[in-house]
Amino acid sequence: MNVYTYTEARQKLATLLNRALQEGEVLIKRRDGQVFVLKPQSRVDSPLDVAGVNLNITATEIVNFIHEGRRTYDISPETP
Repeated sequence: MNVYTYTEARQKLATLLNRALQEGEVLIKRRDGQVFVLKPQSRVDSPLDVAGVNLNITATEIVNFIHEGRRTYDISPETP
């Protein structure tokens, strides 16, 4: 793994970001000897971010389905 100086990192930041993507991480060393790790953060997508489904129905039909589902029916046995 290559270690870059702070000055090199400033001058080649775009290159170092690409290299971190390819290799997993890049080390940057300061003059005082401190070493820092530059690595990409894993992307976290929302579990609610799902592709839509084309059902070819209108908004009116959807509302009608909802209303139908909310209707209550008397299912008690009839009395003679």
